[in-house]
Amino acid sequence: MAERSFKKEVQDLRAGEGEIFRGEGILAITKALLQSGVSYVGGYQGSPISHLMDVLSDANDLLDELDVHFESSASEAAAAAMLSASVMYPLRGAVTWKSTAGTNVASDALTNLSSGGVTGGTLIILGEDYGEGSSIPQERSHAFAMKSQMWLLDPRPNLESLVKCVEQGFELSEASNTPVMMQVRIRACHVHGEFVAKDNRAPHFKLRDALQSPRRDINRVVLPPASLAQDVEKLELRYPAAIRHIRENRLNEFFGPENGDVGIVVQGGLYNSLMRALLYLGLADAYGETSIPIYVMNVTYPMVDHEVVGFCRDKRAVIMIEEGHPNYIEQSLTSVLHRHELTTRVHGKDLLPMGGDYTASVVEKGLRRFLEKYAGDRLGNRPPAPDPVPILTSAPVRKLAEAVPPRPAGFCTGCPERPIFAAMKLTEKDVGQHHVSGDIGCHIFANLPPFNVSGNTMGYGLSGAGASAFNVKSDKRTISVMGDGGFWHNGLTSSIGNAVFNEHDGVIIIVDNHYAAATGGQDILSSRADNPRRSTQHSIATAVKGIGVKWVRQIDRTYDVAKMQETLTEALTTSEPGPKVIIASSECMLNKQRRVKPQFRAAVKAGKRMVKERFGVDEDVCTGDHACIRLSGCPSLSVKQSDDPLKDDPVATIDNSCVGCGNCGEVSEAAVLCPSFYRADVIHNPTRWDRLAARWRNAVIGAIQSRADNRRVAFPD
Repeated sequence: MAERSFKKEVQDLRAGEGEIFRGEGILAITKALLQSGVSYVGGYQGSPISHLMDVLSDANDLLDELDVHFESSASEAAAAAMLSASVMYPLRGAVTWKSTAGTNVASDALTNLSSGGVTGGTLIILGEDYGEGSSIPQERSHAFAMKSQMWLLDPRPNLESLVKCVEQGFELSEASNTPVMMQVRIRACHVHGEFVAKDNRAPHFKLRDALQSPRRDINRVVLPPASLAQDVEKLELRYPAAIRHIRENRLNEFFGPENGDVGIVVQGGLYNSLMRALLYLGLADAYGETSIPIYVMNVTYPMVDHEVVGFCRDKRAVIMIEEGHPNYIEQSLTSVLHRHELTTRVHGKDLLPMGGDYTASVVEKGLRRFLEKYAGDRLGNRPPAPDPVPILTSAPVRKLAEAVPPRPAGFCTGCPERPIFAAMKLTEKDVGQHHVSGDIGCHIFANLPPFNVSGNTMGYGLSGAGASAFNVKSDKRTISVMGDGGFWHNGLTSSIGNAVFNEHDGVIIIVDNHYAAATGGQDILSSRADNPRRSTQHSIATAVKGIGVKWVRQIDRTYDVAKMQETLTEALTTSEPGPKVIIASSECMLNKQRRVKPQFRAAVKAGKRMVKERFGVDEDVCTGDHACIRLSGCPSLSVKQSDDPLKDDPVATIDNSCVGCGNCGEVSEAAVLCPSFYRADVIHNPTRWDRLAARWRNAVIGAIQSRADNRRVAFPD
């Protein structure tokens, strides 16, 4: 991180034996890695696991003390490839990324890793971003675990369980020579709690030991005939070893009474939601005591047949609470019971939604239906249900809902990407609409109002490749948009290199905001800030020229809408063949404000003269046209009712969240809209000259206003 410090969190990681560690789930996982003797950690940031990466980025001294190597990987594939260090050597390694988007990127390396197997313990921490709040396609990690025969952990969302799962994950990996995945949902990453810490420990076998004594085992390399033998090893050795380890170490858990007519099988990550649902039904108390037998699968793959059969043998029916689709675990459960000739009925997606978040209320509804069918007498002692939220159905509310669309996600106040798309909309007026291929990142918000410009999004750094099918002769060119993070992640080869190789006559805009902004502002190769542990300040323009692009334009201030429009028009109309690359650079405003606000406050406090630019709208000049808003969309630019009784329409206004980027004024000028925007300089600790100049301006303005007032009195008509 270039602009935010995690010194406090780093100090928390130093907690020793017997101390109480308090904090978020993802930080507890980070601490657990250090307690487990991990040798190396890598990954690619993304919700909800970015905090792990960010904290370790600032923990250089601690990691050096422990001989732990940490690396912010170029991509999830690069992170997964790091785990090859554990193939030949007894090194514990961990990597992390946002799933399933990251797992898709890492799949080639993971497939080879799982085939050859590992000697040291390897743990892949997946930020399972599934459900209503997700920013990626609705897919699960479970399918990949089954496909590649990698074990999948889904721990109960409390700090003790999360820490224990990390430790057990390494042990399971070593016991079965297999990589282990550990999925943690958003709620698990951000849950708060405490656990009793252990001392951090250095790895017993260090990376430098491996370098001093290289090993080679051809049987671990994925080449025939070894690859065929590896598949046999998976089924005949690793799988049974994993089952044995899970059973002997009781990685899965049982709660409630030992016997009962009905039971619940649940993924570990959904345990909290389940207990809340049982509380609603009067079948559990606030301390987790329940009258219904529960089998908690902290290991969701592989399924332990012996445990499942033992749990279900005496029950008329069980319900499988499995979030997401398809119902992989439910199908396996049904198959196991059928194979063992049990008559226990299995319910799941027939009573619960096929997809979406399994919140406590969702789980409660499904459980209610299940229990009404098999144990209706158990539902008598229920606390009163909360009053439903009233639904406003008055005519004015309905009319408002019809007229005002839901507020879409959008760019931050002052975002330097907004003027890029304002320029694109203005360019459309001159040269018409073009097919726009989008990418992953903040710029994906251009799909939404007020810009509505992007056509498709196929993956991180793939916008150029997403337009490659349109590489045909035409009087219009495609426009591809990607961020600097996507460019370095995958775009340099898959989009830019591909366009050069295939002589694609399209336009590619690279939004360079100096950071991997969408994931929290982490440094990347082209970041402008000095980073003592990473190599930064590498030019994107140099990189694209080096790969063969001849038409390159660099714009160092995206807020210059007129220049953006002019450059884009040139790219769309030039006769020069081949890809045209526009690098639109301005610092991410969110990260800039994190950096400059403390500096500004400190300077003002020290008595230095400081000037802050503020923008406003002269409501006497504003006509209420609101075209400025349609081409900006900035949250700080809104409307208010005019004080002028002769104006019926509300006028534009700029609120106090404005950061002074000037985009609204630039848009107005570029679009030749109106002169109602003005800039005012707010001076802190003014000098004697500032005060004198202010008095002079006030005197001149006062004289002009007095003259105008006198003329109105003299000539009232």
